[in-house]
Amino acid sequence: MNLSTFILLSLGVGVIFGTILNTSFPSSIALIDQNFLAPIGESFLRLIQFVVVPIVFSSLIMGLTRLQGAGQVGRYTAKLMTSYVVTSSIALCVGMGTAYILQPGSGVTGFSNAESISITETPSLTSWLVSLIPVNPLEALSTGNLLQIIFSAVLLGIGVQLAKEKARPFIDLIESIYHISEKTLSIILYVAPLGVFALMSSVIATQGLELIAKLFLYVLGLFIASSIMICLDLLALFFLKADPLRFLRSLSEAIALAFGTASSNAALPVVLQNIQENYGLREEIASFAIPLGTALKRDGAAILQGFNALFVTQIYQVPLTPSLLTAIAVSSLLVSFSTPGVPGSALITMATVLSAAGLPLEAIALVAGIDRLTDGFKTVVNIIGNSVNAIILSRWEAEVIPVPEVEKISAA
Repeated sequence: MNLSTFILLSLGVGVIFGTILNTSFPSSIALIDQNFLAPIGESFLRLIQFVVVPIVFSSLIMGLTRLQGAGQVGRYTAKLMTSYVVTSSIALCVGMGTAYILQPGSGVTGFSNAESISITETPSLTSWLVSLIPVNPLEALSTGNLLQIIFSAVLLGIGVQLAKEKARPFIDLIESIYHISEKTLSIILYVAPLGVFALMSSVIATQGLELIAKLFLYVLGLFIASSIMICLDLLALFFLKADPLRFLRSLSEAIALAFGTASSNAALPVVLQNIQENYGLREEIASFAIPLGTALKRDGAAILQGFNALFVTQIYQVPLTPSLLTAIAVSSLLVSFSTPGVPGSALITMATVLSAAGLPLEAIALVAGIDRLTDGFKTVVNIIGNSVNAIILSRWEAEVIPVPEVEKISAA
């Protein structure tokens, strides 16, 4: 039995175990969750996050040393950002369109809005761009700030290229770190089924199935929107002749882990490993595009934010005007690029979208309980969209790669 199948089985067993706890042993839920399920799930997430920073940092530098200077880095970034905006806009339209057709918020009643959500002011674009520059690269590594880590790796990668042979000891060290981190990851993945079982059991046991029943149309709508976006991604691979079935098989471990952990950051090392070793994406592209996409590319978040905003308008019977739709679309798209890749982050960023659209912020409490379950859909869409955009870049770059001199001579 391969790891992806084992993880999916653990998910199913976790749902069954959590349901039994919730329905038959409600008095034991707190004791079992606090002393067994929650600690195991949290420990597994921490183990995965343990290898995220060294793998991302080392793979980025190794990839950048294979690029032809800052010009190629800039070209990669420009092309990736272009495809990010286009595909995230499509994801947003899918989310809003699904919510508009299904009307999941119509007739939803019986929820308490007592839960308070803390709102923080959204930083300006200028402040956000300035914050990408770390004062201390070691601090960026220690705090796990992916965007600052990417910025640090790009600067160091360019410096390595300029230093040439004098940088060889540093490159050898980075390669050692990468290979050691990969082996460490392979050890950690042995406990992935147990960690995923604990995480899913904890959610089902504490939240229960009653909430899912009340918000069934909401969950169904998000599942449909996520499925549509995944189909569009696979269709793009089909037109690129990039073998979508092999793509899904190659990323099966990463997809199962993403759904179980609901964290793009936690799935990042496995995505990076699967897309290179199983699918065969070029290392210099994978090592640059996958970490950058994990930090910025959030198709699942774009779907969720647009869907949630229309869900709220339906609950409160707010008429959809062109200005309201524009506010929802623009704010959802911008927020999707700044949503952290950790469970529950969409609830906080949802406040920014509702505030920009003038919708009631207390509506966040309506979906707070179900968010952990729908987070799995969002994370799977995130990693598939990120990987597809990396493949798009690979095919796009194939048109500008110069023909080697040897081939020119042979042709002559």
